[in-house]
This record gives sequence, structure tokens and C-alpha cells, in this order.
Amino acid sequence: MTTGNPSYTSPKPCKHLADYKLSHGLSGYNYLQKYLKTTPPGRTSVEKPDIKIPRCISCDGIQGRLYFCLICSSVSCLDHTLLHTQSENGHDVAVDIERAELYCCVCCDQVYDPDFDRAVMSKQIMGIPRGKNGDESIGERLVKRRRLGSGLGQELVDLKISKHLISLRDRRAKSCYPLGLRGLNNLGSTCFMNSVLQALLHAPPFRNYFLSEGHNQENCRKRSVDRLCLACDIDVIFSAAFSGDRAPYSPAQFLYSWWQHSANLASNEQQDAHEFFISVLDGIHEKEGKSRNQSRDNGDCQCIAHRVFSGLLRSDVTCMTCGFTSTTFDPCVDVSLDLDTSNFPPTNIANKPIKPDGNSSMSTLLGCLDLFTRQEKLGSDPKLYCQNCQERRDSVKQMSIKRLPLVLCLHIKRFEHSSVRRMSRKIDRYLHFPFSLDMTPYLSSSIVRNRFGNRIFAFEGDESDISTEFEIFAVVTHAGTLESGHYVTYLRLRNQWYKCDDAWINEVDEAMVRASQCYMMFYVQKMLYHKANEDLSYLPISPLRDTFIPIPGCC
Repeated sequence: MTTGNPSYTSPKPCKHLADYKLSHGLSGYNYLQKYLKTTPPGRTSVEKPDIKIPRCISCDGIQGRLYFCLICSSVSCLDHTLLHTQSENGHDVAVDIERAELYCCVCCDQVYDPDFDRAVMSKQIMGIPRGKNGDESIGERLVKRRRLGSGLGQELVDLKISKHLISLRDRRAKSCYPLGLRGLNNLGSTCFMNSVLQALLHAPPFRNYFLSEGHNQENCRKRSVDRLCLACDIDVIFSAAFSGDRAPYSPAQFLYSWWQHSANLASNEQQDAHEFFISVLDGIHEKEGKSRNQSRDNGDCQCIAHRVFSGLLRSDVTCMTCGFTSTTFDPCVDVSLDLDTSNFPPTNIANKPIKPDGNSSMSTLLGCLDLFTRQEKLGSDPKLYCQNCQERRDSVKQMSIKRLPLVLCLHIKRFEHSSVRRMSRKIDRYLHFPFSLDMTPYLSSSIVRNRFGNRIFAFEGDESDISTEFEIFAVVTHAGTLESGHYVTYLRLRNQWYKCDDAWINEVDEAMVRASQCYMMFYVQKMLYHKANEDLSYLPISPLRDTFIPIPGCC
């Protein structure tokens, strides 16, 4: 697990925002609240009740971004917002009316302030519609969805729940898509986030943890008014995805929390999906690791991120002179694989591949795994120090997998950087991958036995009792170039593939999945995959859990 932001604080506000708050405090935020409007998917915008269509006060334009000045409440397009700042002293901070986000007109960049986020979120909470009885909001019912009551009348409650579950299951059977399959709105170059979230939402052990009160928001002792909890906001996304509502959901709250955890990545620019995946697991580990026992007797972390995704890699470095082997073990939450470029088609001066013959442009996942576990001669500048020879020697290195996780994430290195050519490129090479994967040949026990001609009959820590058969359930793909591209996730649910392209979800065949350029592949142990498919509701049924009533219809 990579080391995240140790302070876990919000990005520091810019000087102009600090000057504004010093002069005006939170009065501007409080005044703005009456103009905030939250739509059902969860997106907040700024709307004046007396203006149906917002226009720039200077050019009367309605195209592009419009900004609300926190000092004089004027609305301007981007160009006139900058001119407004130059002509009016102190009018430096505005709000993007479409997204309700702070914008510094001097820095010409989006800025972040926890106080502003709290003002927006409190408005969202106040704006949630009330229930029929008027005494409990939908939001409150979501928070208390698992608390159905206890003590007197419990048997009647259980009977009511049983009848409800039967009715609920019948209604789900008539639905086009499985429960939990819900689009995610793009919040501005956030397809990298949506693609990974879809994979996490449908990782069986990870999903079951959050849907069975594994992380209780009410009991999360780490949450405070100054810091957001990434795990709590993931729990909210699970509640929304499995609510039965088919309307696309906006994970804005989660995006804010992730920005706080990864301040260096907080921007409206496209990010790398693999880097985001590592960052999210790191954020969950950082928060949950403090509230649970740090590790078992063997040192394994017990946070849900590590319990589901963590494996153990073995690295053997062997001296080519004396044969002495130095072994190290490293925990991992994914395995990064190089594409086998040995039979890549040649490239011309423009770095465009020449048309290949036959299947020379096709790689296989098994070939990538073979390449990962193949012996590699290390460079001689400098040579590694051999403890047995007591001097530097030529050596070979071989990787293997000591322990497999419940969910295996395989990352394909598609972005190549050449120090000689001083350029970077994306490898647009298609990868053939199996839906069922046997990892036995890549375990440390198999690799070491093969190295010594199967003469080692007893292997320390033999993995014979570990499940090595996996089934694929999610594929994150990348289309486009190194500079610009788009992420899409394909989900395999009940042996049917679904394409999740931000807010859009479509049923597709496996040929489309195989034709895509996979970037990340998620496999789960076969037993867990089939167990997940047996339950049509996709939920761990418990008499103490209030399952959601799905909205009729597919979309």
C-alpha cells in the first residue's frame, strides 16, 4: 500500500480566498445557501428564483461557464468575470453556478475550502424531501436503513421483512438489469473515477462488507467536522447504487473526500485510473486501520482494503557465480504486467506501427504473466552485492506470487516512456484474456519447484490449500491517446456483460469486451463469484437489514 497524504488535510486555500474570508467570514457562504438547488441525482447548482435562464450581466450570453460573484451577486461569463475582478477591488472569489464550486478569478483556477463544502452539504441535507409522515427524511432513513427495531414486536418485524423480501425479489426478477447496476454522472473529466468505482461496487467481498454494516457511518469515530471519511462516502455510494433507483448518481461527496486525501491530484483534469485505484485503497486503509486491530499475528492488516485486495509477492535474486539466493516479500494490492513486446510490429519514424502479419499484434494475459515470472538478468551498472561471495556479482531476478488475494487486480502497463527518444506513447495493443484464470503456475511454490526441476518436494508455506481459480467480473478499458482518452468499465454479472460508460449502461456481448483495450482486470476467486451469482438480490439478507425498494422500470 502506498503512503498517502499523512496529514490528510484539505488543500490550502489560495491567498485571495484567505483574504476574502478574513474580510467577510462565512457571510457570503451563508447568503449563497438560499440560491443553492440540489437535483435528485445529487448535483448542486446556483439558481436565482427570479431568473429562469442565467445570463452574463455584461454580454447577455448563456454559453459556457457562468460565475456568481460572492461580493455583489452579479453573474458573468468567464471573460467578463475576469474583467469584473480587475475593475472591482476585492471581487476576487466567485462560484461556478453550474457546479457550485469556488473559483478564484485572480488565480484563474478552482479553489477548495472545507467551510464552503460544509455549506453546500448542509444545504443538500436540508433540501432532502421529507417522508410521507413528515418526521423523517429519506437521508435519515438511508443512515438508519439497517436499524429495523428490536425487542417487543421483533417477530412481527421479521415476518414483515420476509414477505417484503419475497415481493422485492419478484420485482427484481422483472428488472432489465441486476440490482446495483447504476450509472455514475461525469463531474468533469471523472471517467477515471467512475470506471474504478463500478469495479469496486461489484467486487463481491468488498460489496458484501459495505452492504452488511461493515463500515457504520454513525459509529465511525474517526469522522469530524474538519475531515471527511473516504470509507463513509463509499458506504453512501453503495447505498445509492443498491437503492433500486436507476437514475444516474453523482458521487460529488466522494470526489471531495478523495481530493482531501490526495491533494496533489485535486483538479478537474483527467487522472490515471490505476493511480486512483491505489489512492482509494490507501485512503480506506488509512482510516479503517486505526479503528481496527492493526494486524493479525502474521502481520496482515485487517482493513477491508487489504482483506480483499492484498496479496504477497516473492522476489528471488540469485548470484550467477555461487548460486546464493536472496528472497524478499512485498505486499501488493495489484500486479502490474508488461505487455510482451518481443513480437511487436516495427514502427516508422512517426512512431506509428506498420501493419503486422497474422496475429503478431496480439498479446495474451497468460503471456504477460509468464513474462512477469520469467527470470531476468539484472544490469551490471552497478552489480548487486552477494552476501555469500562478499562482493558484487552478476545476478538474475525472478518474481512469483506467494499469496493470492480474494480479488486479483491485474494492471496492464500501456504507457511506455523512452529516455532515448525522449518521448512517451500509449501501446495500442490488444490483449487476449481468459474469463476463467488458473493462477497455479505463477505461485511461488510452482516457480521454485520448476527452477529446481521439481526436486523440492516439501515447500515452506505450501499454497495447496489456497484457491487458485479465478473468474473475471470487471474490465476497465482505456480508449484514446496518452494525452487524452476515456475510461469505460465492462461488468460481468450473472454471466452477462454490461458496459458502464459514466451515466450510460448498456448490455453488450463478450466480443465487444474482448475487442476493447483492457487497462485493468479484476478477477475474484471462483467460489466467491458463483456464490454471488446465486443470490438474485445481490444482497446479504438479514432480518436486521432494511433492503431498499427498487423503483419500477429499468432506467
